[in-house]
Amino acid sequence: MDQFKQISTFVEVAAKGSLSAAARAEGIAPAMIGRRLDALEERLGVKLLQRTTRKIALTNEGEAFLEDCQRILSDLENAESAVSERSAHASGHLLISAPAGFGRQHVAPLMPSFLTEHRDVTLTLNLNDRVVDLIGEGIDVAIRIASLTDSSLIGAKLADNKRIVVASPAYIKRHGKPLSVDDLQKHNCLAISSEGSQRGWSFRQNGKIVTVRVAGNMVCNDGQVLHDWALAGKGLAWRSMWEVGSEIESGKLVSVLDEFAAPGNDIYAVFAQRRHLPLRIRVFVDFLRHAYAQPDYWRQG
Repeated sequence: MDQFKQISTFVEVAAKGSLSAAARAEGIAPAMIGRRLDALEERLGVKLLQRTTRKIALTNEGEAFLEDCQRILSDLENAESAVSERSAHASGHLLISAPAGFGRQHVAPLMPSFLTEHRDVTLTLNLNDRVVDLIGEGIDVAIRIASLTDSSLIGAKLADNKRIVVASPAYIKRHGKPLSVDDLQKHNCLAISSEGSQRGWSFRQNGKIVTVRVAGNMVCNDGQVLHDWALAGKGLAWRSMWEVGSEIESGKLVSVLDEFAAPGNDIYAVFAQRRHLPLRIRVFVDFLRHAYAQPDYWRQG
């Protein structure tokens, strides 16, 4: 006998309160419902229902099993709905938030192609570096490059994010390559500051993640400025591959200390809920994930 049919019958009987009511809902004889329940209990080796001619009652094991069965059937229904929606037509307006630098380079340029594929979708792209309140500000999906700490949000990973130390060939020619993390003390390091506090650089050293406070003659709170200073040969900068990949490919920048690179903060799309997620959000997330997964994407100009 079909195990799924046994489980769905058990849930239906528990909801209706009797075998006859469940049988009427399905249009079959109550005896068929009874045989399914008997087969389920025999297979599990446990009594799920106390049955009399007038009513049924769940046993303790039946109550626990019912919760699991309801969750499984709900997840299956959601999975079927998601598959059906993928063949449907995405429409409506998307409000998207992304970090300014990343959004300019890796979200905004892809949007014309996305809208060409989904002509009945419109979008607003807000670029800023603050952590937005998705629910309070009505944001449909936010791109974040960080460890997710808000347990109320759902995150879909879009891509890995590697952070590396880079410098221009001219700087390397003048000052040489650092060969160890300790060598950074001998170099001009272009550090980023946040609210007056300088951020350290993270590395993997002796099997542990260490944060190193670097020093240099120029500090800025804007990553793009540090990027430009590194291109101009002013020092070493600790940047994400999404930002400097094309310059490394073209030879404008050189990566150093690669063997000490620490795991980066990955790139996520986050939203406030998973269930009943509008199709326009799903296709947008799938579009970005597919684009970022293309070979050599992060090294393209």
